[in-house]
Amino acid sequence: MSLISGLLLLVLTVAFMEGFAYVMHRWLMHGRLGWVLHESHHRARGGRFELNDLYGVIFAVPSILLLYGGVQGEWGAWAIWVGAGIAAYGAIYVGFHDIIVHRRVAHRIVPRSPYFKQIVQAHRLHHAIESREGAVSFGFLWAPPVEQLKVALAGRLRASAGDSTAPRGRASERA
Repeated sequence: MSLISGLLLLVLTVAFMEGFAYVMHRWLMHGRLGWVLHESHHRARGGRFELNDLYGVIFAVPSILLLYGGVQGEWGAWAIWVGAGIAAYGAIYVGFHDIIVHRRVAHRIVPRSPYFKQIVQAHRLHHAIESREGAVSFGFLWAPPVEQLKVALAGRLRASAGDSTAPRGRASERA
């Protein structure tokens, strides 16, 4: 496999991982089963780690297996590039989500670009809801416009405040 093909596969894997992360965050982590671990992330952290950190370990397993299989198991170069793409997405996630947004490591980074401001605001809006239902913005590297998220969140907050006639589900499904 050429270097250009490998790098393209790595970039495509990172892009795929954003979609995969959205699906896992929306329907697994905020689902009944996944909330067992993810709930800790929507509460104040009492120490350095939270149960939600186990998702990082779980999602690292495919990367490790692909890298190992590509290097030692003769699976082919594709496995190395895909495994590296998954690992790259994990590193981006840690850097953006854990360090920049949640400040799990002390730093002086201030998001100034419109992109970073939007991503940080979207993630903060996601955390405006502490329950597993009603949250907005489940992506990590892409988010809808902040104003759109605020409208969706306001509707969900009204619905959870006791308006039993308010529609449930995603804002896009109600529109």
